[in-house]
Amino acid sequence: MTPTRILEQARTLDVPSRQASLQREASVSQFWNNNRTLLEEAWAEWEIENKDNLLIPDESLLDPRLRKAINEAWENPEKEFAVADLWDEIIPGVYVAQFFDVKRLADFRNYLEAVVNSQIPRRAPYGIQLNRYGMMLDPRSEGHLAAPSFQAFYNDMMDRYMRPIARLLLGTYGYDNQTFGFSIQYNPDKDKDLHAHTDASAATLNININLPDEVFTGSQVDFHDKSTGETVQTIFEPGKAIIHRGNVPHATHPITSGQRNNLVVWLYGDRMQIPRGGTNSYGNFNNTSSVVDSTENITAQQRWSIPDGPKDTFAPF
Repeated sequence: MTPTRILEQARTLDVPSRQASLQREASVSQFWNNNRTLLEEAWAEWEIENKDNLLIPDESLLDPRLRKAINEAWENPEKEFAVADLWDEIIPGVYVAQFFDVKRLADFRNYLEAVVNSQIPRRAPYGIQLNRYGMMLDPRSEGHLAAPSFQAFYNDMMDRYMRPIARLLLGTYGYDNQTFGFSIQYNPDKDKDLHAHTDASAATLNININLPDEVFTGSQVDFHDKSTGETVQTIFEPGKAIIHRGNVPHATHPITSGQRNNLVVWLYGDRMQIPRGGTNSYGNFNNTSSVVDSTENITAQQRWSIPDGPKDTFAPF
């Protein structure tokens, strides 16, 4: 099939340089904002052009036990304990569970590879010292992955999965209306680690999407337990996710071989509100994030609900 004029236009755009992006030159935002509609239309055309051989991402990519527990809790919130039982707490405010179905990871990775090969410009998450192989996922972000089927999957993952899980485990209700997300890749010779930081989020969900045969060494993640002063180290495994409060300090060790691929998604409140104690060094927005108390005495029905307020347009980076 011959590419449409819109796809051809998008593919021939002169994308801002890495240096200009890192320096936050005004021309960078102008480029993404001026071409936003063109890029969104290009992603829609790309899906149509590849409809016969392109995965439509949906919740069937996720772990079957998690899917079952989540769907039953949406039908009857009083069954939410089955969701909580799937998550192991490694320190206060940090939990681990299987999130993606390992058997479907290859399908999802093939989809992301097709995204990369689309030649449609995407913005790297340069708010975290430029992870040049990642991409922005949320519509609030410039140059995000605007493919309609991916956005449907992303919103479903945030609304039906991450938000109620965060409310259940971390008590984020009231400060989780807004979403943010990006992908990252660590390599020994390029982007290999991340210094100690906290996140500008009420909750962070960090999901490894390595295939079982994609072995890497190093890249352990340290979480600091502020109540004991101890540091707990964990290693990502294929399809496993870590969910934690944004104010838990954490750092990534250098990766020494192979590569690590992750999706990272955040929840926070309107106008960047986060629960008390959620000071941040990750997105460097200490002066713009409101610090507020978390709410108590929330019912199961409230946890299993979707906010009806509008999405705002502010992106942490």
